Amino acid sequence: MGQVGPRSPIRTAIVGFGVSGGVFHGPLLAANPDFSVDAVVTGNPARTVSARRRFPRALIVPDYAGLLRSIDDGSLELDLVVLGTPPALHRDQVIAAVGRGFHVVVDKPFAPSVEDAQAMIDAAAAAGVVLTVFQNRRWDGDFLTVADLVGSGRLGEVHTFESRFEWWRPEGFGNWRDAAGIDEGGGLLTDLGSHLIDQALRLFGPVDTARADLRRHSSGAGGDEDSFTELRHASGVVSRLWMNGVAPAQGPRFHVLGSRAGFTSWGLDGQEAALAAGGDPARHGYGAVPSREPARLSDGTTTVDVGLAPGDYPAFYRLLADALHRGAPPPVEPTEALQTLRIIRGLHAGTPVRSLAHI
Repeated sequence: MGQVGPRSPIRTAIVGFGVSGGVFHGPLLAANPDFSVDAVVTGNPARTVSARRRFPRALIVPDYAGLLRSIDDGSLELDLVVLGTPPALHRDQVIAAVGRGFHVVVDKPFAPSVEDAQAMIDAAAAAGVVLTVFQNRRWDGDFLTVADLVGSGRLGEVHTFESRFEWWRPEGFGNWRDAAGIDEGGGLLTDLGSHLIDQALRLFGPVDTARADLRRHSSGAGGDEDSFTELRHASGVVSRLWMNGVAPAQGPRFHVLGSRAGFTSWGLDGQEAALAAGGDPARHGYGAVPSREPARLSDGTTTVDVGLAPGDYPAFYRLLADALHRGAPPPVEPTEALQTLRIIRGLHAGTPVRSLAHI
């Protein structure tokens, strides 16, 4: 299909209208005039009502097969398919979409296996279309702040990076994540490690070795509920990453130590909560940091409060529009998500992840 005409809206189908499609992709697409939402796939009655309310002109179909039939019989024309579906479905759905010439956004986790991820990358390359992965946490305000501190040298030479996603939800997510096994893309290392490992690689580059401690606290969980991962980067930085859905008390979101200063922040980026509450990404002030314990920068003797950068999830679709209209690079290269997945699957296999600099 190649590029979309520069004055044409990018005709889009959202597949899945739960948290991924309804909270993230729907509002972000609606806020960007470069896109039109022409179809939504959901078989859930309540979500169907929500989709019709938000996108009254869109075709609503109950399943992916119905979407493909509408495309194949000529009643629906698209440029882009956005997959907010469980990772075990991604391979077949991506191959069906790119085979019809559509660009594709895949929610993370990219795939349950390295083989599935590579098959999707190969299929998109053969079709000459854009495949990208929704790594929205690259645009968390606190992560953007950390990236600026690291890149500017204010911390000096960074040697330790600690990052946490922790909360208290012993009842689980209430969706596919609760029962999905590791081979289906389940467990926190796959689900949240897709974010935290991606962030660490963005900051500090390839990994030489990795180890993990994965634990399950409830009999009904399909994968790990409590995960710790340590990455040793070729750059010399050590990243320590915690993912825990059963933590009644939480540690700092970021704790970064360098030769000149250290940085600590608490709490989660507020964009997901704002979108879930109906916030409009196009409104002034979207992404501003809500009131919470201030982030702090310390040089060992003096500690000062640090304002966090605004979060910017809309950047993903701005960059994607540039890619589809003007041939710019996609917001996330699928090979970057593959690199993260290789580390995750190596950790699941219980083997050291070594010599990944070439990936």
